[in-house]
Amino acid sequence: MNIIITGRHLELTHNLKDYAEEKISKFKKYLNNISEATITLSVEKYRHKAEILLKANGVMIQAESITGEMYSSIDEVVEKLERQVKKYKEKLGSRRKGEEKTTMIRTSEDRSPSIIKKKSFDIKPMSPEEAVMQMELLDKNFFVFTNASSGAVNVLYRRKDGHFGLIEPTR
Repeated sequence: MNIIITGRHLELTHNLKDYAEEKISKFKKYLNNISEATITLSVEKYRHKAEILLKANGVMIQAESITGEMYSSIDEVVEKLERQVKKYKEKLGSRRKGEEKTTMIRTSEDRSPSIIKKKSFDIKPMSPEEAVMQMELLDKNFFVFTNASSGAVNVLYRRKDGHFGLIEPTR
């Protein structure tokens, strides 16, 4: 697993790096093929923020935590990530067994009128059901993916009623 640790507005000490690497390395036992773990540690005034993004099998799992101390932020974000990884593994197992899929309803009131961040990432073809699971793991309100059956770019979004909508282009 490739571990990338980035510090913003703080000095990354050897102890802090070791602590973060030790905490993130325990995910190897949950997911056997994690290709990359990106850890971003930042400080803004008295807010110590830890963000982790795991990439495994084309799936991205993300969590963040803000506390008053960096080590506790790392501990908290690892706990959040652990819950998400376990949920992902359960959904993966239930999908294989053919059980009914359940979804959690999350909403966000953050609406910004300008583009403040651009992001690019590798996408793998997946079914809409896999896209729902990926969207929930990233805790986002929409998800852009390549539909495995049609090969077209689709957009999955969370509706106000808690269900999902799928936008498929026609040719």
